[in-house]
Amino acid sequence: METIQWYQYVEAFFAGLFLANTIPHYIHGVSGNKFPTPFANPPGKGLSSPMVNTLWASFNLVIGYMLFRSSAVSADNKILLLVFFIGVLAISIFASIRFSEKNKE
Repeated sequence: METIQWYQYVEAFFAGLFLANTIPHYIHGVSGNKFPTPFANPPGKGLSSPMVNTLWASFNLVIGYMLFRSSAVSADNKILLLVFFIGVLAISIFASIRFSEKNKE
């Protein structure tokens, strides 16, 4: 078994963040719905167009995939897999709290 470097754990965590962040932006974008992005006014609070959400989802997907590949996450390395899913969980909890307020502003 190959030795895992410290930075591969960081890559696995951020791969989980980026890949999970793809989902809400992609769904809203292809559904034609506005949804917050970092490009909205105010950033992260205002609503961006479906096109911006689709592009933002695509960016997240590409970055997440590149990080996933470079981190060497696999079923053979349970610790890296766990770190990846912790990243997924972290952004999911953050988003659920943050975006619960999007219709109140």
